[in-house]
Amino acid sequence: MSNSTDDIEILIDLMAKLPGLGPRSARRAVLHLIRKRALLLTPLADSMSQVAISARECLNCGNVGTSEICDICQDESRANGELCVVEDVGDLWAMERAAVFKGRYHVLGGTLSALDAIGPDELRIPRLVDRVTAEAVNEVILALNVTIDGQTTSHYIADLLQDQVKLTTLAQGVPIGGELDYLDDGTITAALRARKEI
Repeated sequence: MSNSTDDIEILIDLMAKLPGLGPRSARRAVLHLIRKRALLLTPLADSMSQVAISARECLNCGNVGTSEICDICQDESRANGELCVVEDVGDLWAMERAAVFKGRYHVLGGTLSALDAIGPDELRIPRLVDRVTAEAVNEVILALNVTIDGQTTSHYIADLLQDQVKLTTLAQGVPIGGELDYLDDGTITAALRARKEI
């Protein structure tokens, strides 16, 4: 016979696996959800169930949405020849929060890393090269995190595309070792506006 708190402990253990939540924070969050069952827990469970069924990666750019091609890729007004390359979906969402970039995105799904055996084929780099030609891209903005792996990936992509398209990178405002997802909107705006050619 199972303990009456088994389901709650399982929920706490699962919540503790989320970024930014440890066991104690997860326990507090679950207790709050239980106390606000009708207002929070039930709608959250329903929403999570729906997202588990409907969420998918955009076949074109790698963004996350509920259709095979995301809203950004489908928006013809964003087909302006600018393609912003980011490491992951969190970075894309950070750029969208700043609401200054009006082009399209390409999510690599990580960065090159010899230590982790991640090469170009493990990322969406071949798809990026295809998109530059197929979508008449005239500028590729490399908005990768300012880390060693991010810079290595930027240089690799720049070497691949150097004779095909104008290449720029985010400039001032992005600190060394910084990650886009943790930057405020003003910093992202300043960095995008002050981008420079590679």
